[in-house]
Amino acid sequence: MGGHSLTDAGPLVILGATGSIGRQAIEVAERLGRQVVALGARQGSDGLVSLAERFPEARVVAAAPTNQEHAMLRDRLGSRYARGPEELEELARTAAVVVNGIVGSAGLPASVAALESGNRLALANKESLVAGGPVVLAAAERGGGEIVPVDSEHSALFQCLQGEDLSSVTRLILTASGGPFRDRADLSDVTLGEALAHPTWNMGPRITIDSSTLMNKAFEVIEAHLLFGISYDAIDVVVHPQSIVHSMVEFADGSTKAHVGEPDMRVPIQYAITYPDRAPGGERFDWSDRTLTFEKPDFDRFPLLGLGYDAGRAGGSAPATMNAADEIAVQAFIDGRISYSMIATIVEMSLERMGVQAIDTVADVLAIDTESRNVAAEIAGSC
Repeated sequence: MGGHSLTDAGPLVILGATGSIGRQAIEVAERLGRQVVALGARQGSDGLVSLAERFPEARVVAAAPTNQEHAMLRDRLGSRYARGPEELEELARTAAVVVNGIVGSAGLPASVAALESGNRLALANKESLVAGGPVVLAAAERGGGEIVPVDSEHSALFQCLQGEDLSSVTRLILTASGGPFRDRADLSDVTLGEALAHPTWNMGPRITIDSSTLMNKAFEVIEAHLLFGISYDAIDVVVHPQSIVHSMVEFADGSTKAHVGEPDMRVPIQYAITYPDRAPGGERFDWSDRTLTFEKPDFDRFPLLGLGYDAGRAGGSAPATMNAADEIAVQAFIDGRISYSMIATIVEMSLERMGVQAIDTVADVLAIDTESRNVAAEIAGSC
């Protein structure tokens, strides 16, 4: 969970600034009156320029803009703009708090750079931890940086564990909305529109589809193990369709602590920025006329959840392969090249083909990511 506490958290770097997490982080920063010293995104866009204009002192980086985007950003932003993934890493080294909302394993080098520099990593980029867990944790140990999770579930666990002795924890309980197919028996004919219709959260396409397959929850199980050092045998998932209880911690005396609130990502983003302090903001929870229900997940209808536990226990490169294969399979489904049910098949076959290898460096993770994508693409192409 981290090496030290940064009470005076200072200015912010926001990576993935044009995405959902990035935009909400900017909203939180403005409400708190916090200085934003750098903005990073994968591509160049008018949206990135608009953000740069709101923060005229901020450095701006696009990791992989097209030539046209690069020329536009250079002309409109001048010397405060730079491009390239290495420039994103440099941004992550420059401020005490780095919000990493980059999508995919592309966020891994920036996560490592922030932690190596002793900074706080407000981590929303789950793929970097899932794919490169040992590398990320080693960077935190090496540089003294700390991870404060932004995902609502892990923020909930993080907050429930404050002041507690981990040896008294008997179980972490991650809640899942269950997605749009919680009560649907046959998933063989799911359409793209149905998979993108999440009942609770408004998110990007991949994470929305991952939520519908429970792949996203499988990632979160692995994250919880890495963040808190709790055995996979002591991490459970419960389906909670109201998305009001964000996660729970069970203790040796039989008591359970739960984090409760309206579904609003600005709350965990703000906490990651201000921790260990709390600032005003967020919607007051109304307890009247509330019904909260919980049920076990169906591992047969949602096999990716079980595969996530298996990959996490296997360790090494297995979670990285799972993440890469899932991204390829989800995109193939979005493109109409495979059926919904084939997503899990492609991930499982990719894990079998790739096996488990050791990962010690960012380069190791990225090499596994590339190879796994190629394997998954080959499998998807043959379906």
